[in-house]
Amino acid sequence: MASKLSTLCYIEKDGKYLMLHRTVKENDVNKDKWIGVGGHFEYGESPEECLLREIKEETGYTLTSWKHRGLVTFVYGEDTVEYMSLYTADGFEGEPIECDEGQLEWVEKDTVWDMEIWEGDKIFFRLMDEGRAFFSLKLVYDINDVLQYAALDGVPMELFDERNPDGTKTGVVKERGVAHREGALHATVHTWIVRPNDFSGYDVLLQKRSETKDSNPGCYDISSAGHVDAGGDYPESALRELEEELGIKAEPGQLQEVGMRRCGFEGTFYGQPFKDDELSRIYLYQEPVEIEDLTLQKDEVSEVIWMDYAECREIILDESLKEFFPHCIYVEEFDMLGKKLGILEVVEGVGKFAL
Repeated sequence: MASKLSTLCYIEKDGKYLMLHRTVKENDVNKDKWIGVGGHFEYGESPEECLLREIKEETGYTLTSWKHRGLVTFVYGEDTVEYMSLYTADGFEGEPIECDEGQLEWVEKDTVWDMEIWEGDKIFFRLMDEGRAFFSLKLVYDINDVLQYAALDGVPMELFDERNPDGTKTGVVKERGVAHREGALHATVHTWIVRPNDFSGYDVLLQKRSETKDSNPGCYDISSAGHVDAGGDYPESALRELEEELGIKAEPGQLQEVGMRRCGFEGTFYGQPFKDDELSRIYLYQEPVEIEDLTLQKDEVSEVIWMDYAECREIILDESLKEFFPHCIYVEEFDMLGKKLGILEVVEGVGKFAL
């Protein structure tokens, strides 16, 4: 099987990309999709020579300013492997011509996300929007155009199954950053670790999120939480997160199911929009846990603390306390935990926590 070499360029003007709707060739792997402009190398061409020739042939423009953004390894089914040099261009001259590959159209950059494009293309659009320097991106698809694997600079990326509100899968697989850029509904697991005490009845273990997290850095959160990977399920994901984040090797029978809940929020982190929409399965873990015996995943968790359930709930309910105790805990979920433990009614008479 021979590999192909190609270029792909997104020409920019006034906040828009020049997009090509590939509608002409019947056996085109890009049939009916919107992509940039480019094509395959001719014998002996360099990437830049191919870029300039293809842009001239398909658009009529002569590029005067461009930037090499990355190398994309595109694998489709069992017989297509293509190495694509990815460019953006912000300078051109000449008069436009009709393209024999499809229809050319200037499209607002934000609108591109809503068009019929490859899921993997959304990854490099995200990387380019974030100002990422030159990158190597590998994308593997099955013959139904479903993303199977993605790796950035050789490191596998997290992929999620997009979900319907009833929890069933839509059939679309999205990369983590793309899912949070679009606000795509996806599955997560939340595990609360508790121990008995003599005050409200239980302490809860809170983790403090690492300062490098992509959302809510440095905030106190659920004991252990994470996403359900594409093709995965809830219980195995909860067990995996407990071991990865805290070093706890739990057994399936040690997890008690609290319930399901849809939750989410919108925010801005590191100058980028973040939209979270989750279907969360919530678990309770009551086996003995000693903080000094835990092994924390440093890029996820900076520390863990025990806090009385009633005191923690007072903090969650009082928005003014977030300045002193930053957290990202949903009171509705915390109340579900309190009901499961049979102590929610007790905490109403407990005084405020003194910070």
